[in-house]
Amino acid sequence: MPPTTAERSVRRSARIPRALLAVLLGALCALGVVATATPAAAHAALTGSDPAEGAVVDSAPRQVVLTFSEGVAMSDGAIRVLDPHGKRADKGTVKDVGKGGSVKRAAALKSGLPQGTYTVAWQAVSADSHPVAGAFTFSIGKPSKTTAGVPGQSSEAGGGTVGVLYDTGRYAAYAGFVLLVGSAAFVLACWPRAATARSVQRLTVAGWTTLAASTLAMLLLRNPYTGSGELADTFDLGGLKSVVETKPGAALVSRLLLLAAAALFVSVLFGTYAKQREDDDPKASRDLRFGLTLGGAVVAAGLAATWAMAEHASTGMQTALAMPVDVLHLLAVALWLGGLAALLVTLRWGPQPSRAAVDHFSRTALVCVTVLAATGLYQSWRQVGSWNALGSTSYGQLLIVKVGLVALLVSVGWISRRWTRRLADAPRERAQERAQERVTVGAGNEDGREDDGEEAASGDPVRAAQLARQRAATNAAARRKERDADPDRGGLRRSVTAETAIAVVLLAITTVLTSTEPGRTEEQARTAGSGSGSGGSGEQREARSGPVKLTVPFDTGGPKGKGTAKLRISPGRSGDNTLDVRATAPGGKPLDAPEVKVSLTLPAKDVGPLPVKPAPVEGEKGHWRATSVQLPMAGEWKIAVTVRTSDIDQTTETKTARVG
Repeated sequence: MPPTTAERSVRRSARIPRALLAVLLGALCALGVVATATPAAAHAALTGSDPAEGAVVDSAPRQVVLTFSEGVAMSDGAIRVLDPHGKRADKGTVKDVGKGGSVKRAAALKSGLPQGTYTVAWQAVSADSHPVAGAFTFSIGKPSKTTAGVPGQSSEAGGGTVGVLYDTGRYAAYAGFVLLVGSAAFVLACWPRAATARSVQRLTVAGWTTLAASTLAMLLLRNPYTGSGELADTFDLGGLKSVVETKPGAALVSRLLLLAAAALFVSVLFGTYAKQREDDDPKASRDLRFGLTLGGAVVAAGLAATWAMAEHASTGMQTALAMPVDVLHLLAVALWLGGLAALLVTLRWGPQPSRAAVDHFSRTALVCVTVLAATGLYQSWRQVGSWNALGSTSYGQLLIVKVGLVALLVSVGWISRRWTRRLADAPRERAQERAQERVTVGAGNEDGREDDGEEAASGDPVRAAQLARQRAATNAAARRKERDADPDRGGLRRSVTAETAIAVVLLAITTVLTSTEPGRTEEQARTAGSGSGSGGSGEQREARSGPVKLTVPFDTGGPKGKGTAKLRISPGRSGDNTLDVRATAPGGKPLDAPEVKVSLTLPAKDVGPLPVKPAPVEGEKGHWRATSVQLPMAGEWKIAVTVRTSDIDQTTETKTARVG
């Protein structure tokens, strides 16, 4: 016979926990993708080079040396030097030449290199596992035209479809870790009876499955993520072997091995331990619980360490202290947010947690918040470094958002704690009323209608099964009605739901922070770049290429001597450029002056003046152009424009503009 409405309601209710898990994980991944829609920031910054970006050297150097803000991994061929024709000018090898704690990598150059502009393109993996790349130019003898491309940053490393998939795997891994560790800890530390709850079991298994699948995906994607960027290289066995030999690859493999131990832990927790609670053997139950707690703590700490050994904590200052602090931080997040998810599913789909269980979780959450505050304060000081970086860097701004979300979550948790104080464990009067209702129902059957039904069904197994399902559906509906009738539990359920929603956003912001350049590193790179404009230190200034446009009013003092000269220097960087000058009269009409001259001077480098005499453009009145204008390096250039409107009327006006 077709299932009744009550039976369909029970089946839908049984499927709700799975839907909750899908929504939570889907929202987390979506938030992560939205939050990282902009290109990922580099974590190891190029702070200097020899030759410097835009420099013009008298003779060919023997090697190109790059200086980084933190440790990097670079294989042979990671630094490519291209001559003006786009051919390789390096020998294909990369050496570590850093001394005294400095991070320097060098690529040897071929001998007998001709004059011209050379392009240096590099790609590396920073110590915190993120790919970084970039390019710049320098010239030998004098600048020249070049056919080699000069990208601002490699479009391959860490980008494209592979980058999106890898980032999604990172977010899913954090979510799986939180659900696995937090829900298991909720069973052992707060409410052992939850080991028999199907909703908690599904939550924990979903956490393990998500973490295992995302870790395996990240391991396979690691090679194209840090290299070619091609999805087809995912199953390249040679690339996979090289990944396993790196620190991030070893961390992912270690995580998979620990997940095998975690699978055994979960099977014992929801198998032997759940059944042990039914036996009248307290000592055996305590021993098993102690063993599970100890073993689970070791596995959880090991899983957290796989992030600490390959992310921000593993590089920079005080790594010996930062890595254990990072492990504590991750465990506190998992115990708090994962336990919150376990509490939510029990409040909504049962069995209803006792007041003692909610109290235990409330105290555990308070301890976790305290640990998060202490470890987060240290991590903020280590990663941000200054008050200025807190507001001026992406990392600092995200950190402010995270702190605000934590404060909001704690506030909602305080409301939940107020509901917990009002919570009662099945008052005796209510229990007596339910017992009386069951007696009344039993007495109501004395008319023989239900007995007749059971007697009629005794010879019909299909009818008997249907009656059993109807009774189960009726009992489930009664339990839900009783749950919804308790105003205190209803208030607690609503506040915990709000906490969980905030926790999803908080976890997304936390995972975004792991792929954002720390404020301290960003400020160091910014400081290093700002110093290259005034000295010969070899430090690299951040390239800001783009056409330079100037408007220069002039007045030669003679008839029709007033006007405006508009200059455009493109592409507006060191090397070969094109200069366009357009002169107009006050009314906006083109002004055809007999002569226009331009000179360029770079005072900081004692370069110039470099004279440029643009030629009139045929067919265009008031337009002059000069090609192959060589600007040897970037900097603040003084641009002097001389306009002659008659044999004796002439003036020179000077403007300053940033080139490159």
